[in-house]
Amino acid sequence: MIKIGESSFSTGIVKFWQLAEKHLQAIVVADIDNYKSVNDNYGHVCGDIVLTKVAEALNSSVRISDEVVRYGGDECVLGFTDIRLTHYLFSFRRMTDIMNNKKISSVQLIPLSFLFTIVMGAAILMLPISSATGQWTNPITALFTSTTSTCVTGLVVVDTHSYFSLFGHIVILCLIQIGGLGIITVISMIMLITQKKFSLGDRKMLQESLNLNTDVGILRLLIRIFKDVLKIELTGAALYAVVFIPEFGVVKGIWVSIFNSVSAFCNAGIDIIGPNSLADYKSNPLVMCTTMILIILGGLGYVVWFDLSETIKSGIRKRFTPVQIFKRFNEHTKLVLSVTIVLIVSGAVVFFFAEYGNDGTIGRFTLFDKIINSFFESVTLRTAGFCSFPQENMTDFSCVMAYILMFVGGSPIGTAGGVKTVTIYIALLNVISYIRDDDQCIVFNKRISEESMRKSTVIVLVAAFTIVVLTLTLIATNPVNMQDGLFEVISASATVGLTRNVTTTLNSLGRVIIIIAMYLGRIGPISLAIFFAGRHNHKTKCRYTEGNFFVG
Repeated sequence: MIKIGESSFSTGIVKFWQLAEKHLQAIVVADIDNYKSVNDNYGHVCGDIVLTKVAEALNSSVRISDEVVRYGGDECVLGFTDIRLTHYLFSFRRMTDIMNNKKISSVQLIPLSFLFTIVMGAAILMLPISSATGQWTNPITALFTSTTSTCVTGLVVVDTHSYFSLFGHIVILCLIQIGGLGIITVISMIMLITQKKFSLGDRKMLQESLNLNTDVGILRLLIRIFKDVLKIELTGAALYAVVFIPEFGVVKGIWVSIFNSVSAFCNAGIDIIGPNSLADYKSNPLVMCTTMILIILGGLGYVVWFDLSETIKSGIRKRFTPVQIFKRFNEHTKLVLSVTIVLIVSGAVVFFFAEYGNDGTIGRFTLFDKIINSFFESVTLRTAGFCSFPQENMTDFSCVMAYILMFVGGSPIGTAGGVKTVTIYIALLNVISYIRDDDQCIVFNKRISEESMRKSTVIVLVAAFTIVVLTLTLIATNPVNMQDGLFEVISASATVGLTRNVTTTLNSLGRVIIIIAMYLGRIGPISLAIFFAGRHNHKTKCRYTEGNFFVG
């Protein structure tokens, strides 16, 4: 058996020598193609996974009397005893077939790529050069900051503005951009820029990382994503600069504008303005509206962008009315826009009336500022993390509304978190169709597949169960009440980043719990479950008799 460790080579050689003295009859030397590129592109964690998979494949192909020894980094030697040529060829062919089918799927690689990015980011943020004081940063603090940046959450245990140096801020911004777009997408963009060739496997990996149904035109889509993201973030930075350059000066004003634009578009909610987030700009319509637009654009998803752009341009050329243009959107875009508008408007209405007379939130604001900040709160709760007033001062009614908005989050194939708008809608529609005894679910004259309905329901249930478990664990290990603990966990799991003044008060175990919640929120708890369990086809031709179970 191949072992990943220091003693594997020496132990294997001893066994091999013992076999050679007896009756070793055949030797096979094998290596792993492109193993170095796996380590270089995806990290040593992925490399170890590859070695483990290879070991499992080889060991399943030989007999107990044979031996498999790791010879070098990506090389191994197989020794066969008491074997005929025909048996040897059969074993070798079986081994080759298994290895050809033994691949690490994107379901395994994507969580590992995020984990590798988080660990590397934490290691860099620990260095004295990353802190403003020139001191080493506590490992938990560095890991928390790296996780909240890579998972585009926004919860922090130290003030990002004052604690980290310029170098630390640059590292955090890079982690936010990588986390918002996805490590696989970023690597693919680098490959495009450096004119590297894409294999069929690379295209498939990119397709699954973007959660698309097909890889047709995937590279054109990648180029378009890169260009549009750059345009949006630069436009956002230019709008911010109108306010920040007069306040901070040219150099710092431009830097703060770029940082805030990237953070808002990626729905990270981290800023380097100061300890009050955007509370000092609650009466500035340009800052508030720019932030909301960036958050919404990031949360809509790339597919929706392109459909909006193409359909609106075509509609304007053909002089269509707004209703006619809307009808020509594809069904996904229609559903995303409809659910997004309903959530934003309903959330704003709830916050406006629930907090109207609350002096701890918007009670002392002007009527115009109350309206703007109500909409801002409704938008930022859907995975952004910026705040214009203290969340711990909200009424209980607003807090419940915040739970709902955070849990739902943004839309698929974008930078937002949460269970996603389309997912929650289909899951609710599944319940309604069962109550009404409908044989199919129809949205905008299109039928929703059984697989989509099943997947949506599972995502919602698993996400809710994860939140309950993490909340109970948090309040059991920290002096936090249920309301604040639930808010903190949903905020972390949905990668929102808002807190009721709890994050900085957590002990080390509590911070680790929130780190786990943020990581699960970014990759999805179902992805992690599939990663550990492996996804196999368990369908069988055998059909059992139906049992009599009482439900409800």
